[in-house]
Amino acid sequence: MNRTTLSLIAGATALAAVTGFAVLTAPDPTAADGGVATAAARLPVERSSLLCPTPSSSDLAETTYTSFTPVTKGTESEGSAELRPATAGQPTEESTKEGEEGEKESGKDGGEEKAAESAKPEKPVLEHKKEPGKPVTAETSGGEEPALLGTAEGRFAPGWTVQQTTEVAAGTGRGLQGVTCTAPDTEFWFPGASTATERTDYVHLTNPDDSAAVVDIEVYGKDGVLETEVGEGITVRPHSSEPVLLSTLTDEEQTDVTVHVVVRSGRVGAAVQALDNSLGGDWLAASADPAGSLVLPGIPKDATAVRLVVFTPGNVDADLKVQLASPSGPITPAGNETVHVKGGMTTAVDLGDVTRGEAGSLVLTPTDRSVPVVAAVRVLRGKGDNQESAFVPAAREVGLRATSVDNTAKGSTLAVTAPEGAAKVKVTVSAGSEGGTPATETYTIKAGTTQNIEVPVPDDIEGTYALTVEPESDDAPVYASRTLTAPDDGVPAFTVQTLPDDRGMVAVPQAKEDLSVLQK
Repeated sequence: MNRTTLSLIAGATALAAVTGFAVLTAPDPTAADGGVATAAARLPVERSSLLCPTPSSSDLAETTYTSFTPVTKGTESEGSAELRPATAGQPTEESTKEGEEGEKESGKDGGEEKAAESAKPEKPVLEHKKEPGKPVTAETSGGEEPALLGTAEGRFAPGWTVQQTTEVAAGTGRGLQGVTCTAPDTEFWFPGASTATERTDYVHLTNPDDSAAVVDIEVYGKDGVLETEVGEGITVRPHSSEPVLLSTLTDEEQTDVTVHVVVRSGRVGAAVQALDNSLGGDWLAASADPAGSLVLPGIPKDATAVRLVVFTPGNVDADLKVQLASPSGPITPAGNETVHVKGGMTTAVDLGDVTRGEAGSLVLTPTDRSVPVVAAVRVLRGKGDNQESAFVPAAREVGLRATSVDNTAKGSTLAVTAPEGAAKVKVTVSAGSEGGTPATETYTIKAGTTQNIEVPVPDDIEGTYALTVEPESDDAPVYASRTLTAPDDGVPAFTVQTLPDDRGMVAVPQAKEDLSVLQK
């Protein structure tokens, strides 16, 4: 038997290196635990994974991928980041019918190994190997571009962020479609999807791993769950992506539904592509996890229509107070002071011109007891035939630092809200993808307000740039989003991405002394 001495911090760091986005909870600061210190250090992650869905099926699509890693102290001197094509999924109808058969097949007679062998990664679409702190871009076109699997290691892992932005010139979903590529997970909520005739909504499932993932898709309408058998046991093969057409899961046509993605085995990235025949289209990102209070940050000030969609899991009803955090303070929308959400049912409320020409964020809080809910808003800009749509889901907090990429000098708006108390935030503009120097400015956000920040973009910035948002106090939560606009022939094309913590740091408990571990 060999005796090896490992410190607790070394073991925790190894876990962080493997997961890339693990967070270890620090021990209770009041507890004594055999000489182990109760303070927690924060260390940069050493590996990160991101997944980008299939951008578009339109031959008129032009897609840009932008990769960025903030400069983070304490990182390794080496590392890189890259995006590689995933294997294209089977047609939606076939993939949903495979169900349990595909699950069984992947587990016997070397099925998984064969699938993994056939899904070997191709040449990278984007590689990022130079210094962190400067965006790198790649462009593709057409309707046959695959989903992408991304990995960043070493100094490129902490806070690695990738934006996928697609411009579609005409047809269903025309306009600007943007999504922040997501880390793989096992559960997602999408309030605001639709099975209506005028909508074509796809649930994109992307599997980064060497074994098959098995996924259930549940759909909830205004009267509860929509019965479907083909939404159960969907197999997503290794290193591949499956776009599942929502209307194939149910015969019921409903304007507003909530989609729940649950992974039985493995893990996936998930996003909903919501395309409208006449109102453009965009990506619907997952809502923040179910909670009693939610914040939907950065509704554009020129929004002409805002539709709130809320869902509560389980059988308990929720009653929510609706407020708009405006630049001057909280405002209660006349006629929509509260919303009642029946348990297990999707509720939609038209808020109309709720922003009235000012920046705003929706804040939902319980009127009495707290019941977990998820939520998103669909936002329209423009009028008549020149309307465009986008979505703002309930957001997670900015946390230690949030990162936004693919920003342009004239087309980007940063919205920051502090619903519970005044907060200071540091906003940094990176170097441009084609040159320029970074710049930093600090702003104060008054309690209960939303501020559209005039980003300090230096004159020498060329190409696109990244933004990082860092709260400078821990006593008041901060939420943020970025709106990107690209008007085209009278259509006010736009897309909105919320800015949660970029997962750049992991909390690691420190140890006063080494712990001995016996190994054979």
